[in-house]
Amino acid sequence: MDHDITHRPSYAQLTLSLDAGESVRAEAGAMVSYTGDVDVETQAEGGLLKSLSRSVFGGESFFMNTFTANGASQLELAPALSGDVQHHQLTDETLFVQSTSFVASDPTIDVDTKFGGGKTFFGGEGLFLLKLSGTGPTFISSYGAIDEHRVEPGETRIVDTGHIVAFEETLDFEVKRVGGLKSTLFSGEGLVCEFSGEGTVWTQTRSPDAFLAWLIPKLPTQNSSN
Repeated sequence: MDHDITHRPSYAQLTLSLDAGESVRAEAGAMVSYTGDVDVETQAEGGLLKSLSRSVFGGESFFMNTFTANGASQLELAPALSGDVQHHQLTDETLFVQSTSFVASDPTIDVDTKFGGGKTFFGGEGLFLLKLSGTGPTFISSYGAIDEHRVEPGETRIVDTGHIVAFEETLDFEVKRVGGLKSTLFSGEGLVCEFSGEGTVWTQTRSPDAFLAWLIPKLPTQNSSN
């Protein structure tokens, strides 16, 4: 399976070249177009309970699409948000991905949900992650551009939960408040994730939560008298 990522980093699109018999599993709604003889199968991947967990807690669709080429074909995929797409080749390992950042993977990759902790009563914000495990290609997306940060032993890196894209299983992480309760409620920072150990964390230059916090107060509201 060859891949090409174009229009990055602002409006990235993933093009996959599939040979006969090759398949790829993608988030529902990610398909832009395809050429060639391709079968599309929509199913609750991993069974009812796992699909429900991904949908309710992971922010992903209940269903996933599997595209299987019957001959040489091309498939174009794109994420919902404007930003970049990045390829990760897993080799018997696990990658944790922020909800909504999963685009596609080899069908043999197991996609599960993990709660990272830190949900608050006031903000309703927590860290719900997708756990990608196995061997094969995976593709993740960001809102904005993607930065890569290497954490070495003895170091820590603090990342706002809204800016996390993915991180390696080798890292330890803890979700915590910024300062005290007052800072959490009024600083605009919310929750952060403290990474330690050894591994790589990928961040995005924009936060969907921050954008919604800016946008929603500006939306027109219906007059209660009408």
